[in-house]
Amino acid sequence: MTIRVLGIDPGLTRCGVGIVDVSPTRRATLVDVCVIRTPPEMPLERRLLAVGAGIEELLDRWAPDAVSLERVFAQHNLRTVMGTAQVSGVALHAAAKRGLTVGLHTPSEVKAAITGYGAADKKQVQAMVARVLGLTEIPKPADAADALAIAICHAWRRGGLASASTAGGAGTGASGSSSAGRTPAQEAWLAAERGVAKSVAKRRLAP
Repeated sequence: MTIRVLGIDPGLTRCGVGIVDVSPTRRATLVDVCVIRTPPEMPLERRLLAVGAGIEELLDRWAPDAVSLERVFAQHNLRTVMGTAQVSGVALHAAAKRGLTVGLHTPSEVKAAITGYGAADKKQVQAMVARVLGLTEIPKPADAADALAIAICHAWRRGGLASASTAGGAGTGASGSSSAGRTPAQEAWLAAERGVAKSVAKRRLAP
């Protein structure tokens, strides 16, 4: 079944929002992408209200199956990280009101899912987003492309790779490989997922 994910690159001045449909064959299709903007001179509460209203309007218009956000990390610029965290809270609240599941993904997770390399730079991620979605141009500004990357990452992890890797061998060949239909980036993500699972299992078994 096709899954629709609304991805959010949270920000107070620019909040990127991207919506994608991803089929069971992991083909991603662009539904919509935009950036919600608020001016710095506007009072904080009004800015959060404006961003929240924009997110809610898109949730109601496109009715996604899930919402995905970039996980907030501490930064040197306290004002920036505070604004990002506040917008994330607004988005989480809007999703919860509608009973939607939410995924939080680190920048490295998103990069690995899209490019196969967790330390890829922004230009590489943006170029791969355009390629995955079959776009002739990279979505701009960067916040828009980042939101789409976050949405694709969540859809591939939730709706495709994670379930395929535990589906009792379904779709595997004689060698046990389940790579049919996957891109190199998706294969790299699955390998990373398996590596994390093995690491967790070893720690649990350690005395």
